[in-house]
Amino acid sequence: MNHGFAAGRRYFLQQAGKAASLLLPAGLVTAASKGEVSVASSKLSNKNYPFSLGVASGCPRQDSVVLWTRILPDPLQASSSGVLALNVRWEVANDEGFTQIVKQGKADAVPQLAHSVHVEVTGLQPERWYWYRFMLGDAISPIGRTRTAPAPASMPAHLKIAAASCQHWEFGSYCAHQHIANAQPDLVAFLGDYIYEWGPYALQHPKVAQRSDECFDLAQYRARYAQYKSDPQLQAAHLAAPWLMTWDDHEVANDYANLVDERLDRNFAARRAAAYQAYYEHMPLPPSVLMGQQFTQMRIFGRYDWGRLARFYVLDDRQFRATEACPKPGQGGSNSVTSACRERLDPKRSILGTVQEAWLKEELTSSKANWNIVLQQTLMAQNSQVPAFGAEEGRFWTDGWDGYPHARARLLRDIAASGVKNPIVLSGDVHTFYASELVQDFHQAVSKNNPIIATEFCGTSITSTSRPQARTERYMQDNPHTKFGRSDLRGFMLLDITPQQTTNTFVAMEDVTRSDSLAKNLARFVLEDGKIGVHKA
Repeated sequence: MNHGFAAGRRYFLQQAGKAASLLLPAGLVTAASKGEVSVASSKLSNKNYPFSLGVASGCPRQDSVVLWTRILPDPLQASSSGVLALNVRWEVANDEGFTQIVKQGKADAVPQLAHSVHVEVTGLQPERWYWYRFMLGDAISPIGRTRTAPAPASMPAHLKIAAASCQHWEFGSYCAHQHIANAQPDLVAFLGDYIYEWGPYALQHPKVAQRSDECFDLAQYRARYAQYKSDPQLQAAHLAAPWLMTWDDHEVANDYANLVDERLDRNFAARRAAAYQAYYEHMPLPPSVLMGQQFTQMRIFGRYDWGRLARFYVLDDRQFRATEACPKPGQGGSNSVTSACRERLDPKRSILGTVQEAWLKEELTSSKANWNIVLQQTLMAQNSQVPAFGAEEGRFWTDGWDGYPHARARLLRDIAASGVKNPIVLSGDVHTFYASELVQDFHQAVSKNNPIIATEFCGTSITSTSRPQARTERYMQDNPHTKFGRSDLRGFMLLDITPQQTTNTFVAMEDVTRSDSLAKNLARFVLEDGKIGVHKA
């Protein structure tokens, strides 16, 4: 780990609030959580800019989009927002200069939600770009660019989407996000591990490192999000386009499954609820994602249509999954197991949960889109760590889809039975670029009786480290349905989608420790309409 780099980022945090100081009026009009209007007896800091975490948009529909910000003058000090509710103004315009404002309003930023703002703007025109901003007193936020989805019956000529995941703060710069912003995508799909619940490794003795500075309560998760979202390159990617989002484990705790964590903590439900609340407070999500009281559940999975060109299925493989099979003695979470672990092969086990499985099956069946793209967390293709020539052989990591083989088989059967056109799975989590062909039986070669059901593109991490490339190459030899793999580079995926073809480019950073790192196109794959599989350009 580059401790000097981490220290530099820490210095940025300490200086962030000083970069764009704007005075606020002495009497801020605020609105309390129950709707009463009051006047703050004192103003926010005269020295700090209230929009230090930037702005964001997400969940685009044909006539709506969600706008987000959080009022926090000092990213290192949660109390810098005060204890009163704040009345924030917002505007949406047809132009970056805001000469043609089409929507405007006010929203309450309440302390109970960390002074975050979620505005679901409706009544917008389909398939067009908009610009948006927030105001508090005399302070004006950065201007974000967002867009709506096309009308349901339309066939757009082109869609560009960036897909990313796994951005551990201490392991590199967010240069990949700057390259995402520079690519000017129509959408950004984030596939999990937006934050890591723990900070840098702490060396306990020369050869053993333990996680340190771990989050357990709401204040700690809020502070971690503030740390991450203060990064200007991450903010740039949010400013560039609306996001579709799902989470993985590190937004809560490593390898957690449903209401069980590695520690087998009896109070984990409260920790998960705190983490879910912090996630909501920092993402451009609509209030409709809330399923229970006190953030005990959230509805993250959903469908997003891009006219008839593409349908996106955003999945949640954490909240409703069965616990990992055959964990290590005395703990929960993942393990690498062989055929001796019979629990892994239990057909009742699900990674999505029965409700989400049924929902996905129905959405697939109803799709008339030309491209059907599943956005989910972790590698779906089988990835045995040793040669496996039959269902009773192999060594598998239980936290991914390999830990739930019957659930994977059901999903692939549902895709095949639905008859949807051009199914693609986009994945993250494993910090490796992979291009794979998904089949019903991974122990058999592709054939008429074992056809390719979908193509999977798995992106590497934005910063998080991975295994040596030599081991990845060995895994590929043992898993021939995986046609490409690189674990030694960080980056993201960039997809160009037209009615005739989808092109996916693996974009890699030359030096992730440098905020000004150059990027290179590592590999490119072209899928022609009606010809699913892995086809390297």
